[in-house]
Amino acid sequence: MTIDQTIFNLIHNLAGKWWSLDWLGIFFAEYLGYLIVLIAIFIFIKERNWRQRIYFLALAGLSVILARGLITEIIRFFYYRARPFLALQIQPLIEHGPSGSFPSGNAVAFFALALAIFYFNRKWGWRSLILALLIGVARIFVGIHWPSDILAGALIGLVSTFLVKKILPQPEKWFDH
Repeated sequence: MTIDQTIFNLIHNLAGKWWSLDWLGIFFAEYLGYLIVLIAIFIFIKERNWRQRIYFLALAGLSVILARGLITEIIRFFYYRARPFLALQIQPLIEHGPSGSFPSGNAVAFFALALAIFYFNRKWGWRSLILALLIGVARIFVGIHWPSDILAGALIGLVSTFLVKKILPQPEKWFDH
């Protein structure tokens, strides 16, 4: 048994024991991401400087597009990995199609967005990163991702946001002649 399957079993074997834990796992796996999106909207609305506002929107949007829309899809085009519920023939707690599981698209998107938030507001950024981690663990718990799917997704999301931040010109340099 691989370390990936061992960690998966440790987390997923808690499923089906207590209805309250199952409910929490399902809620985190399916709906907690909306809270990160609301935090991003709050950061966007709270920003008074229009250049900073546009910069945040560009950073967050381009990071998610690069990470989820490009890198994840390229990896999935060349590499298919069966989801745990298919590989282990178990019943997941939530419905999901048989698409490839590596890397986790949710982890990619939410870690990218959380780091963009972090660059603008460290307090809400840390909270968003913790929420993204909880989403990842919940998706293992409900049986639709391997731990390495989440880890790879987190790394792709974080590195994508870091690269976009390095490439995207700072708002102070806009319109300089």
